Amino acid sequence: MDRHVTVWRKARQSNDQGGSCVEMAALAEGVGVRDSKDPDGPKLLLARTAFRSLLTELKQR
Repeated sequence: MDRHVTVWRKARQSNDQGGSCVEMAALAEGVGVRDSKDPDGPKLLLARTAFRSLLTELKQR
């Protein structure tokens, strides 16, 4: 098994009807975030603390 394969998972709140879809991946360096409609496009790498802060902020909206 290749240990360098990144496993992306879609956020539960993502819309499968062509809406805003976000995928996340647990990485050694932090949390990866990408647009599921453009998996080869740009990706964000967030520190775990920054990712938790982002989730907290989004849940308050």
